[in-house]
Amino acid sequence: MLTKYCFGAHAETGAVTAAVKEGEALPYFSAVKEGTGTRFCCPLGEDDVVFGLGETMRGIDKRGGRYVSFNTDNPHHEDDMPSLYGSHNFFILDGERTFGAFFDTPARIIFEIDYEGSGKIDILAEQGVTVYLVEGENANDIARQFLAAIGRSYLPPLWAFGFGQSRWGYKTEKDVRKIAARYKKAGMPLEYICLDIDYMDRYIDFTVNKKRFPDMKGLVKEMKARGVRLVPIVDAGIKIEPHNPVYEEGVKEGYFCKNLEGKDFQAAVWPGMTHFPDFLQAKAREWFGRQYKFYTDLGFEGFWNDMNEPAIFYSEYNTSRLGDKSCGDPLYKGGARLSDYKSFTHNVDGKMVSHWDVHNIFGAKMTEASSEGLEKLLDKRFLLFSRSSYIGAHRYGGIWTGDNSSTFHMLRRNVTMMPGLNMCGFLFSGADTGGFGGNCSRELLLRWLAFSVFTPLMRDHTTIFTRHQECFRYRGKRDFGSILSLRYRLLPYIYSEFMKAALSSDLYIRPLAFAYPKDARARHIEDELLVGDSLLAAPVLEKGAKGRKVYLPEEMTEVRWNGKEFLTREVPQGERFVTVPLGEVVFYIRKGKCIPVGKGGMNTKEIDLSDVTLLGGGSEYTQYLDDGFTRECSAKNLRVLSK
Repeated sequence: MLTKYCFGAHAETGAVTAAVKEGEALPYFSAVKEGTGTRFCCPLGEDDVVFGLGETMRGIDKRGGRYVSFNTDNPHHEDDMPSLYGSHNFFILDGERTFGAFFDTPARIIFEIDYEGSGKIDILAEQGVTVYLVEGENANDIARQFLAAIGRSYLPPLWAFGFGQSRWGYKTEKDVRKIAARYKKAGMPLEYICLDIDYMDRYIDFTVNKKRFPDMKGLVKEMKARGVRLVPIVDAGIKIEPHNPVYEEGVKEGYFCKNLEGKDFQAAVWPGMTHFPDFLQAKAREWFGRQYKFYTDLGFEGFWNDMNEPAIFYSEYNTSRLGDKSCGDPLYKGGARLSDYKSFTHNVDGKMVSHWDVHNIFGAKMTEASSEGLEKLLDKRFLLFSRSSYIGAHRYGGIWTGDNSSTFHMLRRNVTMMPGLNMCGFLFSGADTGGFGGNCSRELLLRWLAFSVFTPLMRDHTTIFTRHQECFRYRGKRDFGSILSLRYRLLPYIYSEFMKAALSSDLYIRPLAFAYPKDARARHIEDELLVGDSLLAAPVLEKGAKGRKVYLPEEMTEVRWNGKEFLTREVPQGERFVTVPLGEVVFYIRKGKCIPVGKGGMNTKEIDLSDVTLLGGGSEYTQYLDDGFTRECSAKNLRVLSK
């Protein structure tokens, strides 16, 4: 059951789509007005666990941390870093009192959860906020109710679940062809290649550098015929440049954010000085979405939106490239001067509103604009994922978790972020496999791939300043081919479980505690996850480890993939050490359940989702099966498979 409680006015975020009745007095929390906002406080029991908050650092249990929802272009992903690229203000308190709470506000909000051993949840909403309280039977039930209230997840095409290769630094048609050819020569599957900013003419959106990519339309067609799609990046800023039709139309129609003097705000990103589209205006969103015709006319069917916090290198008010801490958190280490976020405005239903007060929905509204434009331009599902986000954007696209680094710590944080993102609606999510910054070792990339096999978005991405991170460049290519081939063998299960979860307001990835609430040990496990209804993933997360200890809450089927075949055995409930060589993946199938595995292939064009074998101790599996492109998705596409 959901009930909402209003504390002051704020711009609508569009996060909640269900009709929810308003309550009179907020239970569980005390609420005290503080400045222009409200401070909330809730006591914590000693054994309470707090799940959620989406894209935040620390573990699955958020106790002990301070989290600041203020979307930030911040590659410094230490555990004490309070802000990342998204704001996902929903959490579940699981204990003697079990409830969920969503603090819906587009402005800055601070969560301190048993911070410094306070024994309480302390929340400061700096502006108006609507609190949605969710009560139910248990944490899993509460999460499902919340997902139903915020609307169905974005549905990607089947090919979006394939393996993608990306790098800031693919600068020419030759580079793209070479990457595809070397994956094929190595016998490794490859589904798509992402194009970073180098494909553009001087880093300007909706352009192509004709010297580097003289025939982009031909290249897209050629690569697609080989089974490899191309996915271009799109940034948030529009280059200030006369005779650029996108720029000129935006100025003429008033589609850009205004500065303090009422003129179009100017800030520098990759192409130099730009204007930011006012994505809070419906007409501006519709205009921006139309611009994707430039890409769809070239044959593109997938896109990734970036720099949409929005990232600012410098502005008309602050010409220095050095950041400051004057308006933000003392731990902030991003590149923007946060005072710039108080220097421009949005037109919200005819009222000029400071960007500072609606900052956290800017990137979400860009995703909405892109998605709605693509819905009109394409007659099938498309790939779309974004860096900045807010709850509600999950209906329009997926996300990746931003500019992480090549460390085992970041791999662990990839694992712990996934359940929280699912609780907040972002089923289609994943990290930069191998790490964006830093030089990824062979061992780390193999261990990371062995986890990314289970995440819906599986993309290897790195920056131009690091070693090349493509799988074929490392010694022992057989190990990499083994794990990539497993992804394609598991696609009948991964695709089916994702689609079933999205269509039934369920989670694709969840903590063990959600399925085993009475198992005291399972409630606190942070390095094992349930993937879909039937599978338990227990990745190796330590450098130099030969394997790991695995705790099973019940008897399960252990499955070992060695690159050639699935080896299975029944194992009892309890803890054991499991040896996992590099290049192998070990996972578990829950008691009484089974999963479909296919024959694999080099890309999804070669995959037959209906030609499967069932693994596990169960006798039946309900599979979601369609053509992978159809927009109309429903329970009519379910079929029961029997051994």
